[in-house]
Amino acid sequence: MDERQRAFLDDLLETATPSGFETAGQRVWVDYVSEFADTVRTDEYGNAIAVLEGGTPEVALAGHGDEIGFLVRDIGEDGTLKLTAVGGSDRTVSKGQHVQVHTDEGPVSGVIGQTAIHLRDREDTGVDDISEQSVDIGATDADEAESLVERGDPVTFRQTVADLENGRVAARGLDNRIGIWAAAEGLRRAAERDPDATVYAVSTVQEELGLQGAKMVGFDLAPDAVVATDVTHATDGPDAPGDAGSGVELGGGPVVSRGAANHPAVVDAVRAAADDADIEVQLAATGSRTGTDADAFYTSRGGVPSLNLGVPNRYMHTPVEVLDLADLERTADLLAAFATRAEDEFTVDL
Repeated sequence: MDERQRAFLDDLLETATPSGFETAGQRVWVDYVSEFADTVRTDEYGNAIAVLEGGTPEVALAGHGDEIGFLVRDIGEDGTLKLTAVGGSDRTVSKGQHVQVHTDEGPVSGVIGQTAIHLRDREDTGVDDISEQSVDIGATDADEAESLVERGDPVTFRQTVADLENGRVAARGLDNRIGIWAAAEGLRRAAERDPDATVYAVSTVQEELGLQGAKMVGFDLAPDAVVATDVTHATDGPDAPGDAGSGVELGGGPVVSRGAANHPAVVDAVRAAADDADIEVQLAATGSRTGTDADAFYTSRGGVPSLNLGVPNRYMHTPVEVLDLADLERTADLLAAFATRAEDEFTVDL
């Protein structure tokens, strides 16, 4: 990953994009892809589509640009803010964290308070629901707080991108800014090879709220095939439950899902592209659903052949998600290889 590609990744990770409030992050993505795409467009809800014009087939490389977070639900008389979750926010990791409230006038800093261990009942090991947790912005009463924030303002953890050993990084929101990074980079790398196919790169919105952006894009775009890149659980970490083991390892390469939404012809095409490009991939079983935008794409219109391509990730939906940059690079290379060689009809032979 060169300096410019890493700067793009860092820009995405440092820009808050809670579901429903993705505009700032979508601008970062659009600015990047505009330099090599033939055209770029957005829709009414902010889904962004970059196009590399060609012939048939038409293939889409997609990721979702939103992240989990919170909204200001209410403002207490003491000036603290009450929260409601956006997406699958984890109540066990939010207390004691720095946050930012994103207002129309700019960010307001705060912390989600945690009662000091000296004052807590040592026998009470329960975790408050997010609705019971509060953000302290330093305001002394409701009037002061209401002059700074409004109900419905989005809230995200305030975290930096940290480089770990062995080419690994930790950040909030790797789920799924890495997917839109890979889609953009896959398009750029495909453009260098002048593919025969028409190639779309897509950054969807509101995936964390039920795959909503992918439903819109899948209906509007109707490509011949979609590869939706998202994080997937690396179960080689120290805290992964034994009964959740999948064999997916950090550093083992992108993960090709099989089952459910994953169209067998697209699975075969991506695996063949990986073989041709000498990219090592891992396999994962998704028996009922992938839990990603692929689930929405494949049921769009009359059915769009789709695949969930995963990037191994530890500690998902926490402020300290971890991935291996080599996995991300290989994912972008694989997307470009698939787009460049796409020439098949993605149908099931009966």
